[in-house]
Formats: sequence, structure tokens, C-alpha cells
Amino acid sequence: MEYGERTSIVVVEFQQKEGVTSIGIVVDSVSEVLNISGEDIEDAPAFGSGTVDTNYILGMAKSDDGVKLLLDIDKVLTVDELAVLEKTGYQKQDNKNRKRRKNYET
Repeated sequence: MEYGERTSIVVVEFQQKEGVTSIGIVVDSVSEVLNISGEDIEDAPAFGSGTVDTNYILGMAKSDDGVKLLLDIDKVLTVDELAVLEKTGYQKQDNKNRKRRKNYET
């Protein structure tokens, strides 16, 4: 993968059997970052006669400058990608870091 001046890391949380896990995903660029409340999210729209797969769309949110389609990150990552994360010990390390953060908070 080639990195450029707009390459970014987006930190996302996804659900696993053991709980919520945070990871960073490298993306080509980020055009904007928004805070969207749950009440502003509507169901994923139906696109025509089923020609567009909406399984990966969590919903849509209206903002001042248009409509934003929201990815369902739990469905974007494949089972194989999640298995690689588990094999590398990422989940174990993440749980250790969470315990450390929790100790600092109390």
C-alpha cells in the first residue's frame, strides 16, 4: 500500500464475542469527521430492485450538507480478517490495555 499526505488511520470499534474491540484502519483519505447522535440515524434505504447490497450499511444520517451513509463496521471486516487479529494476539493485548485504562480511571 502506498501512503500519501492524505493517508489517515481511522480508529473504529467493533463487536466480538469477548466484547468491543478498537482497531486502527488505514484509509486513503478522510474528508470529514462528524458526531452523529443515534436519534439522527435512519434505517438503511432500499436501492432499487436489490441490485445494491445494503448489508454493510448501518443507516443514513442527514447533515447540513447532505445525507451520509454509515458503514456497519461489524459487517465490513471479514471473518478471515478478524481471525488474523486474534492470531496475532491483538485481542489479548487490547484487553490488557483496557484493564490498565480502567485502573487509571478508578
